[in-house]
Amino acid sequence: MDAFSSKDMALKAQKKILSSMATKSSVQMFIDDTTSEILDELYRVSKEYTGNKSEAQKVIKDLIKIAVKIGLLFRNNRFSTEELGVAQDFKKKLHQGAMTAISFYEVDFTFDKTVMADLLSSCRDLLIKLVNTHLTPKSHGRINHVFNHYSDPQLLTKLYEPSGPFRPNLTKICKGLDKLVEDGTI
Repeated sequence: MDAFSSKDMALKAQKKILSSMATKSSVQMFIDDTTSEILDELYRVSKEYTGNKSEAQKVIKDLIKIAVKIGLLFRNNRFSTEELGVAQDFKKKLHQGAMTAISFYEVDFTFDKTVMADLLSSCRDLLIKLVNTHLTPKSHGRINHVFNHYSDPQLLTKLYEPSGPFRPNLTKICKGLDKLVEDGTI
């Protein structure tokens, strides 16, 4: 018997279409304004830090593609009960990461690059575990690309310098994170 499913086919088509259209207008249903503002600041930090506009764009585009695909999987009830547990663990770890990032920002000279890098690595591992059977190795590569980029200890150190060039960006990122935490989004 043929295992054809129109629902599976539609989901694959949606993922493919969204993968090729990761623009601001096409992802608004999955990414809110506050998150979009945070992503804009992360882009500016990446662009300035790497000195490479196309690399910064690629990191953010990969991040958006992953967020949209996971949102799509969630909205189509594709995660098993066990995977939903992993998703909850990821959300808790992301919340912890956001709270830690905000705390490091608010209290000068408390930043610990190892703590932040470890939190981001844990988030990456949980995310890969969550999507392991749903997304392609190329998408797994995107997850690794994003998390490896932002968990770079040198980037994190530069970002958290109290009088550093990224302080205005960090201020906007942390204000956005604070709003997402208060809203219960993360």
